[in-house]
Amino acid sequence: MSPRHFLDISDISPSEQGEVLELSRRHDPTRVLEGRGVALIFEKPSLRTRNSLEMAVRSLGGHPVYIASLEIGLDERESPEDVARTLCCYHSAIGARVFDHSALARLAAASTVPVFNLLSDRSHPLQALADALTLRERFGSLEGRSLAYVGDANNVARSLAVAVSRLGMEVRVASPPGYGFSPSCLAELEQAGAAVSQGDDPVTAATEADAVYTDVWVSMGQEAESTRRLADFEGFTVSNRVMGAAKPDAVFMHCLPAHRGMEVAAEVIDGPRSAVWQQAANRMHAARGLLHWLATAGVGQ
Repeated sequence: MSPRHFLDISDISPSEQGEVLELSRRHDPTRVLEGRGVALIFEKPSLRTRNSLEMAVRSLGGHPVYIASLEIGLDERESPEDVARTLCCYHSAIGARVFDHSALARLAAASTVPVFNLLSDRSHPLQALADALTLRERFGSLEGRSLAYVGDANNVARSLAVAVSRLGMEVRVASPPGYGFSPSCLAELEQAGAAVSQGDDPVTAATEADAVYTDVWVSMGQEAESTRRLADFEGFTVSNRVMGAAKPDAVFMHCLPAHRGMEVAAEVIDGPRSAVWQQAANRMHAARGLLHWLATAGVGQ
């Protein structure tokens, strides 16, 4: 049996996404990974990803093994293909948090066990599953609701747009010129079933929205662009003014880590409408749901 890989939201169908979300909601996880190892490769460090994944694997009876970048050195010490072939000798699944999505694709191509994306420069599908789970917990059905994404149309925004569009949400993106989705990316999103509109005014995007989402302006690996980016994103802080344009029961969302006073005002992220800690908690539940689904789809078969 060929393994099912999860490198992007589009690697699972809308109905399969629904199955993963239902598994994520279970509070009595079946120990489907009993006695099995799950390798977790981290080229980029993370507080939430490591903790949520390790606890998710353990809750399913498995043994998580954290592997730091220096222990592997993708394409420096060893090729992604050789890393995958080695880890398949010991583990039933491989998760990887990488700088370059192509490294993840190469791991998957050489792997005989499922490979799943913990973050790449192209997508962040586990975060999107956690966000979809959070929104469903807050609102129930998402059909006919809307989400405003303010800031850099990055990997987080891309995965998020597909995941929530599948659940019936409209996605409105507000970005500075040059930071929105490219025409080719918009075409890919449309093909994946995402309903996305773009503009450059955060208040317009947030008007009557059910959720307002943002992410950091300078991601890991973009530090050299920091000065230019901070200038380009001036006026794109999610403030009380932006939240005031949304519906009265709208929630604020952020994948974290956050920089108060930059992409979000402190009074917003720390205020009563913030769902960021619910999102953080759901990273573990979403990871557990995905791993359970991958196990039933052929982990270790």
